[in-house]
Amino acid sequence: MDFFLAFVVGGAICVVGQLLMDLTSYKFTPAHVLVTFVSAGAVISALGLYQPLVDLAGAGATVPLTGFGHLLAQGAINGVAQKGILGAFSGGVTAAAAGITAAVVFGYLAALTFKARG
Repeated sequence: MDFFLAFVVGGAICVVGQLLMDLTSYKFTPAHVLVTFVSAGAVISALGLYQPLVDLAGAGATVPLTGFGHLLAQGAINGVAQKGILGAFSGGVTAAAAGITAAVVFGYLAALTFKARG
């Protein structure tokens, strides 16, 4: 049942992004969707509404871009609790450091391993 809920919730988040690109009169690009989803995830997380979705769907809620916004918001909230107002700036980056590092390292390894098509 956990896999099913992760699939349904993650798929629903992706469907919303696709509908934004396909059906809006203002043409959303993938970059618009990225910024909208990360921002929405942070706002929904700050309101305390995203964690119950994470508890329900697990990776279905944390893997999409809204999950990254949730991670940044929770990191900023924890940073403020530990370091005061300056923690708002460092907390999000600290919380996301492992994921960002993995993306950079594996991107670099892929660039070394494969030849780009021109």
